[in-house]
Amino acid sequence: MRVLVAGSSGMIGTALVAHLRHAGNEVLRLVRRAPAAPDERGWDPPAGRIDAGTFDGVDAVINLNGAGIGDRPWSGARKQLLRDSRNVPTEVLATAVAEHGVGTMLSASGINYYGDTGSQVVDESAPAGAGFLAEVCRDWEAATAPAAAAGARVVLMRSSLVLSPAGGLLGRLRPLFRLMLGGRLGTGRQAFPWISLDDEVGAMRFLLERQEVSGPVNFAGPEPATNADFTAALAEVLGRPAPFVVPGFVLTAALGQMAEELVLTGPLAVPAVLQKHGYQFRHQSIREALQAAVER
Repeated sequence: MRVLVAGSSGMIGTALVAHLRHAGNEVLRLVRRAPAAPDERGWDPPAGRIDAGTFDGVDAVINLNGAGIGDRPWSGARKQLLRDSRNVPTEVLATAVAEHGVGTMLSASGINYYGDTGSQVVDESAPAGAGFLAEVCRDWEAATAPAAAAGARVVLMRSSLVLSPAGGLLGRLRPLFRLMLGGRLGTGRQAFPWISLDDEVGAMRFLLERQEVSGPVNFAGPEPATNADFTAALAEVLGRPAPFVVPGFVLTAALGQMAEELVLTGPLAVPAVLQKHGYQFRHQSIREALQAAVER
């Protein structure tokens, strides 16, 4: 296939481009600067501009745009950036997909679409939850409407925390655990939706090839986990104790709403659509995913 990827320079995008090319696909990368390589095409989302000829022969578009949710505290300006960095590029791409008759659009979303579900397990049939992140995800997904209205197959990838060998959450926590400063956050009973980087990109390739799948798809490991499960598994894999507990009120005082929605609560989500259509997960449990990331 000829696949156009937006957001190809990040942790997930870099791995995805390599994975797709290894599988024999041709990959074009959308960049916001002047193109400097034969596989690059330029665009300016706020201006609604994409270089002429970008969509020639393109079979599918993968949209991975969005500023990091947990990179900085959520000030009013940061919240607006989180919205704009998702909604604007997604709508521009969806409109272009519609105009150029591209058959497939895979567009990023987040597992926090479901809000805090407590101990209730949810799949793709569950309604949207409450809170800022759930609202961000609803609007993010709604921005794909022009593509769907034109008849494109639109897949909404509701991604969990990605466990990567380098960078991301694991890159931040590994040094603390190695110094024996690791520990659970809050009660530890809150859901910790996760997926390995291998399965994140593997599921994208799988969905490119499954023309019968559209709509929301949970990108989550097949075995749900809590924050306490994650803490125990990472401590075991690294061979370090994790004796500390960071009380919830401390996290809330330091991070505000971000702590409440991103750290102290979460959705207990399962990947029902991927399992129904036969995707074979490379990592079945959070311990397997962590072991693979640490060994690599």
